[in-house]
This record gives sequence, structure tokens and C-alpha cells, in this order.
Amino acid sequence: MLRRAREVLAGKEAWVVGGAVRDELLGRPVVDLDIACRVPRHAAAAYARIGGGKPFPLSERHGAWRVAHRDGRTVDFTPLPYGIHEDLATRDFTINAIARPLEGGADVDPFGGRAHLERRLISAVSDSVFADDPLRLLRAVRFEQELGFELDTTTEELVRERAALVGRPAGERILAELEQLGPVGYQRLDALGLLEPLGGSLDRLPAEDASRDLLLVAVFGRALERLPISNERRRYARILLRAELPADLSVRAVHRFRRATEPWTLDALALMGGSRELVDAVERARASDPPEPLVRGDELGLPPGPQIGRALELIEEERAAGTISTREEALELVKGLA
Repeated sequence: MLRRAREVLAGKEAWVVGGAVRDELLGRPVVDLDIACRVPRHAAAAYARIGGGKPFPLSERHGAWRVAHRDGRTVDFTPLPYGIHEDLATRDFTINAIARPLEGGADVDPFGGRAHLERRLISAVSDSVFADDPLRLLRAVRFEQELGFELDTTTEELVRERAALVGRPAGERILAELEQLGPVGYQRLDALGLLEPLGGSLDRLPAEDASRDLLLVAVFGRALERLPISNERRRYARILLRAELPADLSVRAVHRFRRATEPWTLDALALMGGSRELVDAVERARASDPPEPLVRGDELGLPPGPQIGRALELIEEERAAGTISTREEALELVKGLA
């Protein structure tokens, strides 16, 4: 990516900025490039022609363009209207405000970002960074978690002072940041006063190995639907939040619980603090699921309607409980109900 960018912008003022420089200095893989240049649109189009990928406007307001590769890597071309020092002054944190000439040369580091990398500190470039873009409140916590850094004292005070702004960015942007946090990140949001304004709580925070979706439901509950989540995630959240633990470990109770919560039964148990015994019972039930149903709905001899679904559910439950095991027994059960 870097070689192609140099080819496109040869002889022109251009700088590698942001996370690419930071990650290289930290010895981390550089996945995405952010290049500040004079005419981002033309640079993106030229890069796409020789390097592949699809160019599209990243921000019409700011004039930034992105080229996305099929493998998920991206190259961003951002405007440089006044020079690199002015550009770096608009960045969020000092560790992201280091620039390197695209064609090679000494870094430009006006805010001491390299020193903060060595000290593993996240420090705001200016007092206005969070007012300028409140999403940076969440990004600060994400960087702490992702890099194993910590906020310096002044920046932490700024975060607490500006915490009420955290809900202002577009929901898509907020969700994208939250999806990258683990339990430690959510605990940090809460400690900084950022979680409550978003409608979150740690009351049901699960263990470290919880999935991203489970964490979101556990932390935000019904408030999750205020964010632009997918229909599948909405269904997942509603099933988990409606679920009730089975009264006992009987086959029938476990079967009914599974019927209400599959394929997310174990997530529902994790959310509600289900016992190890209950988890084991669910896993045993899953392992013994028959490969095929005893009968199909059109074989029941019932008129179309919801009673067919109820009859099939009854057959499944009785089969799980061991009271029936053949097609004939299933049909006889339904005939008795009719």
C-alpha cells in the first residue's frame, strides 16, 4: 500500500499520519494507512486505478476519501489545506498526532507523541478535542483497552468534564466503538461517567469471554434498541431479555427453556447467571437432539392454523421427555388432542 501511495503522490506534499505511524512505532502490524495530502479525491482515484480497490468519499464535509481493498485493508486520503502542523493540531491524541513524510524522512511530532508512546500514556492534543468530536470520549477508552495504555491525569479530567457529550455522535459511530470493548472497557466507561449517559449499566456484566453481542445486551438491556442495531441483533436481544430461567433441571423444563431461547440458550444462561448444572443439562439436551422430526405439519391431519405449530411443539416436548418415540405414537397423541 505504501509503495503505491508513493507512486501516486510522487513529488507532491504528502504525509503518513495517525494510527499507521503510531502502530509502526509500537511494532504493531500496520493494516490501514491515513495519508494527508492536498487533493484527496484525485489521490484516491489514482490509487484505486493502479492498486485496485474502490474509492468513495469518507467525509463530504471534510473532503476525505477512502480506498477499500477486498481483504479489508483501507487507505484514507485526508485534506491538507494549511500544512502538516495545522493538520496535527486537529488530531485527537498526541500518539495519533505524529506525521512522517510519505517519501521518507524525519517524523514531525509537535505534541510529544513519541514520548507518550514510550510512557504508554494517552494525552489529548488540546482541551477542545472532546467538544470538537465527542466520539473521542469512547475512543479514549478503546485505546486504553486496545494498547494497554492509560489516560494521563489532565486528559482523564477532561473526559469526566465532557462525559455528558458522549451520546451526541451518530448512533452508528457510537455502536462501532462499543463493539470493540470488552468487560474491562465497559468498567472503564462506567468509572469515567460515560456509561450511564448511554443507558448502560454493569449490573449484569458477564465474564471476559462473553461474545460482543452478549456484552452489548448485558450492558445496555432494552436501551440497546436506541442504537441502530440490525434486525438479527434486535431479535437476539429481545429473546435474551424475555427469557426466564427454568424452574428445575427436569427434561421438560429444559426443553421449554430451549424452545424459547435457541439458538442462543447458553447466552441467555450467561446473562441470567444460570448454574453450571443448568448449562450441563442444556448441553446434554443439545447432544441428544434427534436429527429429524417424527412427523411433518402436513401429516397431522389438522386444518391450517396455529394449532399445527402447537401440536408439533407438543410432539417435540413429549419426545424429549421420552413418552413417545415413533411416528405412530406422535400421530396418536395428536389424534387424542383433536
